[in-house]
Amino acid sequence: MNRNICIYQEFLTEAHKDRIRETARRTGFTPHFFNLDQFEEAKDCLLTNSNVYGVTIAEHVVMVTLMLLRRMPEYIEIVRGHGWSNQLPVRSIRDNEFTILGTGDIGRHVADRLRGMGAAKIVGLSRSGKPHPAFDEVYPISALDDVLPRTKILVMALPSTPETVHILNRERIALLPADACVINVGRGTALDQKALAEALNSGKLAGAALDVMDPEPLPQDDPLWDARNIILTPHVSGNMTLGYTCDENVARFCADLENYAAGRPLAGLVDRNRGY
Repeated sequence: MNRNICIYQEFLTEAHKDRIRETARRTGFTPHFFNLDQFEEAKDCLLTNSNVYGVTIAEHVVMVTLMLLRRMPEYIEIVRGHGWSNQLPVRSIRDNEFTILGTGDIGRHVADRLRGMGAAKIVGLSRSGKPHPAFDEVYPISALDDVLPRTKILVMALPSTPETVHILNRERIALLPADACVINVGRGTALDQKALAEALNSGKLAGAALDVMDPEPLPQDDPLWDARNIILTPHVSGNMTLGYTCDENVARFCADLENYAAGRPLAGLVDRNRGY
């Protein structure tokens, strides 16, 4: 067995590296640390994914959901113009209905937080359609066209695979009610951004919040910048800025290193054919 392991991350503190070194020492491995400029050197390895972004991304989803429902993009414009109009009708997470496209770690964390804030119904869509207690109902993605017309808030938390590219295309955006909002924290390739901007500007969609775009950075002349009632953030909902995310990432990596050394299945092994 090759006793070398590579660690390809940019956020590691010396404390994190020491924990990895100690786990590697106990399991008989030699760690090699790579930065993000060394992808070619690090890529020919088993790839694991710690799935630790659920907490921070779910908090981001709650933030932008409340901003959209409570009309913050519009109030920001009012205040920037030194106005004092305060009568825009608002909605709430409480008693509202949500559709989450993607029922993995991120989707489940989002569902848990929405449930805790009083959401009336949470519908999930996944490749398998397998039920999960975080959701009131789970459908296969093949049922998306039937679900969209009764969707109030659509949260997209999908990986980037050939099957998910433009899964929310122009035709499917048109299926959403005019008072619906779209939130994308998965991958920018999952939706037709031009069609989304047109739907927002024409009033056929109430609002949107995008943390991921295609391409990134978003070109300066992209119509999304000036779309009506949109919240854009530069891919920050996950990231490695939350201490919990960094610590848990290292903890799960070390646990999987223990699994690998013992010949047990890896909890976070990435299926390169599926893309996640």
